[in-house]
Amino acid sequence: MQNLGIAITGSGSAVPATFLDNQSLTELVETSDDWITTRTGIRQRRLASSSQTLSELATAASQQAIAAAGINPQDLDLILLATSTPDDLFGTACQIQAQLGATKAVAFDLTAACSGFVFGLVTAAQYIRTGVYQNVLLIGADILSRWVDWQDRRTCVLFGDGAGAVVIQANEKDCLLGFELRSDGTQNNCLNLAYTPEPKELTQGVNVGKGNFQPITMNGKEVYRFAVQKVPEVIDKALFRANLSVDQIDWLLLHQANQRILDAVAQRLNIPEQKVISNLANYGNTSAASIPLALDEAVRQDKIKPGDIIATSGFGAGLTWGAAIFQWGR
Repeated sequence: MQNLGIAITGSGSAVPATFLDNQSLTELVETSDDWITTRTGIRQRRLASSSQTLSELATAASQQAIAAAGINPQDLDLILLATSTPDDLFGTACQIQAQLGATKAVAFDLTAACSGFVFGLVTAAQYIRTGVYQNVLLIGADILSRWVDWQDRRTCVLFGDGAGAVVIQANEKDCLLGFELRSDGTQNNCLNLAYTPEPKELTQGVNVGKGNFQPITMNGKEVYRFAVQKVPEVIDKALFRANLSVDQIDWLLLHQANQRILDAVAQRLNIPEQKVISNLANYGNTSAASIPLALDEAVRQDKIKPGDIIATSGFGAGLTWGAAIFQWGR
């Protein structure tokens, strides 16, 4: 009989070498280290150079995850890339597949902004649980610095670049214990990276939109309010599906958007500070990369151990949000 459960068996991460600290940001916009730190908890962020590609970062993170899982790239059946900033609008997952030499794997991109990793985890689990695939590589990677308005002090202080990856494998025991995913398109205007068309007449009466994407725009107050209200709710629902209580969680691993959101969610759920994983001081908000990046760091620091129960939640543009409760390792 086939194994119809899943286990997350390896993790990896990669960030650009270049970093920009808060002090350096004061040369670009009117702000201060104190202002940024007290409002966001972010002290520095990593930025990809103009020649660095998303596929490079994602491939480096993937190679670590594959090695940690003890498999070869040729063992992979599926590669899912959660990103909002592909190198190519037609998709970047196939480039990663080629760079890894994962000749058997089907590869595609998945876009759910900062919720992308959680949505990807649930998607990967369905392929394994139905017996279709055995080994899935899930990557969360974003280079948001490409789309930041560096004169907008409300957004330019928040975002950074990075990639994180995990290998998810078929397992007798199912380590994805519960999940809940949500979307609300009525609030879509709170956070956008929108296409801006410029009308171009091809021939008389035939017009097309030619254009680019405008930089990230965000209503910070609304996004904060949404996250603090919806994230505890969705974690509660996922815990209910997992038949677990809050005190059975070993770690709370939220999308690393803002330290104040992390603190407020933990407080609402009555989760002590020492169980909250946070690394946003060093990386800022890396969108789909933030959860796997923080996960990999905590695993490599020996904080997260096999058997630990992790409550994770992503939330962001769409608006989208979701939570998953999983056990680390087999």
